Amino acid sequence: MTPLETLTLATYFFVLVILAVYGWHRYYLVYLYMKNKDRQRKPTAAFGDNLPKVTIQLPIFNEMYVADRLIQAVCEIDYPRELMEIQVLDDSTDETTSIAERAVRRRAAEGVNITFLHRTDRTGYKAGALEAGLKVASGEFIAIFDADFIPPVDFLRRTIDYFTEPKIAMVQARWGHINEDYSLLTKIQAILLDGHFVLEHGGRNRSGCFFNFNGTAGIWRRVAITDAGGWQHDTLTEDLDLSYRAQLRGWEFVFVQDLVSPAEVPVEMNAFKSQQHRWAKGSIQTCRKNLPKILQSNLPLHVKVEAFFHLTANFNYLLMCVLSVLMAPSMVIRYNMGWYEMLLIDVPLFFAATASVANFYMVCQRELHRDWTTRLKYLPFLMSIGIGLTVNNTRAVLEALFRKESEFARTPKYSIEAQGDEWVGKKYRQNVVWQPVIELALGLYFTATVFYALANGIYGTVPFLVLFQIGFLYTGLLSVVQQFAGSDLLLKPVEE
Repeated sequence: MTPLETLTLATYFFVLVILAVYGWHRYYLVYLYMKNKDRQRKPTAAFGDNLPKVTIQLPIFNEMYVADRLIQAVCEIDYPRELMEIQVLDDSTDETTSIAERAVRRRAAEGVNITFLHRTDRTGYKAGALEAGLKVASGEFIAIFDADFIPPVDFLRRTIDYFTEPKIAMVQARWGHINEDYSLLTKIQAILLDGHFVLEHGGRNRSGCFFNFNGTAGIWRRVAITDAGGWQHDTLTEDLDLSYRAQLRGWEFVFVQDLVSPAEVPVEMNAFKSQQHRWAKGSIQTCRKNLPKILQSNLPLHVKVEAFFHLTANFNYLLMCVLSVLMAPSMVIRYNMGWYEMLLIDVPLFFAATASVANFYMVCQRELHRDWTTRLKYLPFLMSIGIGLTVNNTRAVLEALFRKESEFARTPKYSIEAQGDEWVGKKYRQNVVWQPVIELALGLYFTATVFYALANGIYGTVPFLVLFQIGFLYTGLLSVVQQFAGSDLLLKPVEE
């Protein structure tokens, strides 16, 4: 082999091994969840007639289609009116301001303790809005809901008693999905989020490891926010950042799996990518900020290790990017050396990385749904779309590493609840230019690689190559189609 071929193969196998390690970590999360399945924390006491005052914060920015729905749902939460304060924290620059202000006045006239706070300066973005609201809040506890959520009426009743334990700082509910059956894309997002909440949150929380507040559908002890340093806006994931700072201070979190707060998942690929970009970039920013403190602390080793895997997970997208480029040349090199080596080495490594993902989401769906077997058909698409996010999230990771500043880009929502609802033609469409071109180019690159593998009888690698091919073609093509024309063809409702 030439030096270049040796370097190509060495890099390729190094990347595969690292990805396989993170793949095996998913098995560990499943193990943590199953081992501690019956250890879900329950309130040890109740406030009874001495309920504390709660402030509910609703941070919104240009959410004209869902703001009124959110305000209506929050005002219907079952809690003594004299003990519940609602803050609508509006940073909007469009019609959302007038819509939200009218809704607030209407509810205030009905006797609801609700106030409207509008900022013309978006300093700190969502974190800044929460911080501004906190300065004038009167509640001892702070619940937060994003604009696309519809909190259940019993949310406070089912969370407040956890705070009878003085060390509890935050209680997080599980996200539900109003529109998961709208399309293939929304179905995949629902499964991804279910895995994050049920197995990641559930496994980590019940085993004594750190987990994070998700920015919404949770309630905080106010003094814990202050003690941890308050809302800070030097990352795009202020929720993840505050979560780790609070737990480093000794505060404890609770995840309540059977308390579900429904929300609207993005129906548009570019909105989904924007959300994933923000989460990926923010997690790496939080990693740079907090991981050194965690590793230097006197926390138990298993807590440090789990925090490491949690905060570094998005670095995998850099590795996926390298893998995508090297897969074809390494296959050609190894084919010329003897194709059997592929079956002995990289096929098992690929299997270790992909089978763990399939197992992870299969277990999650089994935990949540009686018809979980009918949902297994989505797993190949889930893995493909995850691969298709490689370019998008690699950009996010690099921006975080090189400290490129960017605005908090909120995920646009269109009040899509049923299959007949339409989003095409509404405001907040996001424009992207170069990224889908790269994704489509990678899709064509893998199409050629698939043909090469078939032509040369390298059938063992074809299933993995097809995952990459479909992932890049789907994310790239759907981005282009939806950006310029909507998509009646690619956004058909999922047929069960």
